[in-house]
Amino acid sequence: MLKAIVLALMVWACSSSSDSSSSGTPLNTTPENPVVYTDTELLDKVQQDALKYFWEYAETNSKLARERYHTDNPSFESNIVTTGGSGFGLMTIVAGVNRGFINRTEAVNRLTTALNFLENADRFHGAWSHWIDGNTGHVIPFGTVDNGGDLVETSFLCQGLICIREYFKNGNATEQALAQKADNLWKGVEWDWYTKGENALYWHWSPNYGWQMNMKIEGYNECLITYVMAAASPTHPISPAVYQQGWARNGAIVNSGVQFGLPVVLNYNGATGNVGPQFWCQYSYLGLDPRGLSDQYANYWTLTQNHSKIINQYCIANPHGYTGYSDKCWGLTASYTRNTDGSTGYTAHQPNNDTGVITPTAALSSMPYTPNESMKFLRYLYNEKKSSYVGVAGPYDAFSPQYNWVTPRYLAIDQGTIAPMVENYRTGLLWNLFMQAPEVKTGLQNLGFSSTQHGF
Repeated sequence: MLKAIVLALMVWACSSSSDSSSSGTPLNTTPENPVVYTDTELLDKVQQDALKYFWEYAETNSKLARERYHTDNPSFESNIVTTGGSGFGLMTIVAGVNRGFINRTEAVNRLTTALNFLENADRFHGAWSHWIDGNTGHVIPFGTVDNGGDLVETSFLCQGLICIREYFKNGNATEQALAQKADNLWKGVEWDWYTKGENALYWHWSPNYGWQMNMKIEGYNECLITYVMAAASPTHPISPAVYQQGWARNGAIVNSGVQFGLPVVLNYNGATGNVGPQFWCQYSYLGLDPRGLSDQYANYWTLTQNHSKIINQYCIANPHGYTGYSDKCWGLTASYTRNTDGSTGYTAHQPNNDTGVITPTAALSSMPYTPNESMKFLRYLYNEKKSSYVGVAGPYDAFSPQYNWVTPRYLAIDQGTIAPMVENYRTGLLWNLFMQAPEVKTGLQNLGFSSTQHGF
């Protein structure tokens, strides 16, 4: 159980020790004079705002996503590129192009620069590291022994590469070259290497420390996409036994727990019988379409919908009595947080780890699952609290009415799910791109999945 909790909380604890500072500002206490947007204007605006993080505030050399951006200290860790967040950024840019928010030719040029950088960056049996130096392409250790390949971050990136390939593959010569580069990059990942010869995938490998981290990727958390990408690979695939025994734990992934009358469906790591942070129903599902998706363990639309509904109901019930929690102010996921001493830290907010902090991406990126509840939050955010909670690159990462606190900071992994998931709600764009890839269909079928939405 302890290992499961570490797995759930450690990997996304992306604040370095130097980042646990006192930063965090009191909320704007002056009366708001809001502009009231229509729902369509709100959806456009939140997508455009989130896009800014990956377009206007990208790492300057690689054009990939910075790990973080602090409006109160813009140069802080400005060279750190995040692999998973960059994958989300690729999908955000596709959504932006499709909506006409950014110029298609400029986007293709920007994406070509980014993929050229990835082509020349350090790789470890095909996998990229969690952090990359945007100036050099070399690994920046996420921790002392975490200085090599990060398979989960790599899978988030490859999810984006598949969408880039599918979106641009029938375009002009430059676009087709971009699509081919994306295809080559994801096919270079040696997924089977990361099994260690066992029937399971492992998260990390280091050229200096080997398998010392020894973190098996086991369900259920945010990592389903890692097994899907590994099964889909035409060059280094895993066998179905790796999924069944590793991820699904020979069936132990199933759980009969119920919260607020809703089945939790699967056994959430560190929260058996309950649900974990909301990024677990988002990161794997930016491309992987849970609508009508099932295997022997779960109906994934029920799973993801219920996850978001349970968090919504939990925040309405508000067992700790936090100020501000309501049907329009809700959402718990991994993000910056307010420490008990008032400093800014990082934690995976969830029902069994509720610090009184709301993270905007939680409700916004659940728009496909809980459209009415998520729209209530979006209206609250922009129509009532825009001057307090929204900044230069969209909603700030976290806020707390309980403590009259907001952090004027952004994280790529939080901003990066907003535009794709809102777009999936609106048109299904990223879901359709990813699921139309023939390798994805084959990989899912090999693992025992079927999809009524996509006809297999």
